[in-house]
Amino acid sequence: MKVVIAGGTGQVGRILDRALTRDGHEVVVLTRSPVGARQVRWDGSTLGAWSRQIDGSDVVVNLAGRSVSCRYTPENLAAMMSSRVDSARVVGEAVAAAARPPKVWLQMSTATIYAHRFDAANDEASGRIGGAETGVPGYWAYSVDIARNWEAEQERAVTPGTRKVALRAAMVMSPDRGGVFDVLSWLARLGLGGPVAGGRQYISWIHDHDFVRAVRFLIRREDIAGAVNLAAPGPLPQREFMRILRSAWRMPVGLPATAWMAGIGAFALRSDTELLLKSRRVVPGRLVEAGFAFDYPDWATAAGDLVPRRRGRDARPAPD
Repeated sequence: MKVVIAGGTGQVGRILDRALTRDGHEVVVLTRSPVGARQVRWDGSTLGAWSRQIDGSDVVVNLAGRSVSCRYTPENLAAMMSSRVDSARVVGEAVAAAARPPKVWLQMSTATIYAHRFDAANDEASGRIGGAETGVPGYWAYSVDIARNWEAEQERAVTPGTRKVALRAAMVMSPDRGGVFDVLSWLARLGLGGPVAGGRQYISWIHDHDFVRAVRFLIRREDIAGAVNLAAPGPLPQREFMRILRSAWRMPVGLPATAWMAGIGAFALRSDTELLLKSRRVVPGRLVEAGFAFDYPDWATAAGDLVPRRRGRDARPAPD
């Protein structure tokens, strides 16, 4: 197959690029700063010569979007919105204009589209879309608006010959430096990985190996379209999540943090407390119903694989 990955130089893009290239596929990465023959320049908002890569390809995966690991200033929120909506729009334009359009367009979305809740898990059929919760910061609704608009841009693209799937992905856990697992492991190893604001908020996640397997699965399954949750079936409260991670790192201590302390920490890391405090209880309803079996369904098993890989004791550079 020929696979085009738009915005493929970030953590998730590198994971997919490595895995699909090892599978023997031709992988082309669209990026603002190309390096090497397999990377092609694009700006993420206007049609250009890059669109010729999509014409005749088999799969396009759009991962483009400004990182959410930033301070949620008005400027950054606007950039998060525009980078996602514009890239989805222009990918749709390229697919629509192709003489031989790809068979499937996998569009990145986010599990953050669901409501902050503790009572029940969100699947695709019964999950509650966020934005109207009470008792949470008002600006959290903007993250939901970003996700809604991101998915809506894919939906409105006129691509009758191309199946469209929106990947409502939870946090992808990989040992790559700078990724979310790296940051959480750093906190755990310093003894700072205790409960945050009580630790009741749920963390949804997916092991990088299962993320790649799910993408392969969705490429093959011609009967699946629309929104699909890419999350392990075992979301768990932040308190338990970090306890398991500390155990994997053999760190017995995890100092708790209040919400205001989390705010200071998030500021120091140039991030936002929404990433720490929103309860994302998301489960993979459609994947499981379609027969997908996770190799890492629970966090203890996943952490037990990721920690040795992060230490460098496992020779595998990326998921199979």
